[in-house]
Amino acid sequence: MLSVFYPAGRISERYDIKGCEVSRWVEPAPEGSPLVLVLKDLNFQGKTIDLGPQRSWLLHQMELDTAFLRELNVLDYSLLMAFQLLHEDERGPGNSLIFRTVRSVRGVQSPEEPASQNRRLLPDSPNALHILDGPEQRYFLGLVDLATVYGLRKRLEHLWKTLRYPRRTFSTVSPARYARRLCQWVEAHTA
Repeated sequence: MLSVFYPAGRISERYDIKGCEVSRWVEPAPEGSPLVLVLKDLNFQGKTIDLGPQRSWLLHQMELDTAFLRELNVLDYSLLMAFQLLHEDERGPGNSLIFRTVRSVRGVQSPEEPASQNRRLLPDSPNALHILDGPEQRYFLGLVDLATVYGLRKRLEHLWKTLRYPRRTFSTVSPARYARRLCQWVEAHTA
């Protein structure tokens, strides 16, 4: 998780999203508790990721990434997300972390190019994944746990869960269905 949630300062919420509902709830920590929990899909109900013009980029990137994982016959991966409120000086066009970093390294860049904000932040930093600035919050996003292949064991688990949890969504489904469902979750929960 450190590779997605770096730097961890000011992060207010963390989520592990699979796009399903069985075993996807974590009891939140009590108010004021120093305990840092990673919440799950059902904890995210009623919330939205507000990306503004970057939404289309994220949807497209999710399609590309999940298509690649589907071709590898992989499932059970998660979209890790963390939220960080932006300071006043980080809000507005041209004030995102990406633009401020690029300006300091390469000179001025146009804030009218939202796709340019979707590059890796700092190539040599521990964060190898994406950081997107929305109007009010910074979002740390990354797909993790990419090692589960849909073989005989997972097919049997799918059969058992189908019988155990009728009409409910769970993580063990075919890679094509898994990829489609995660992309649909992202589309339904972004603005």
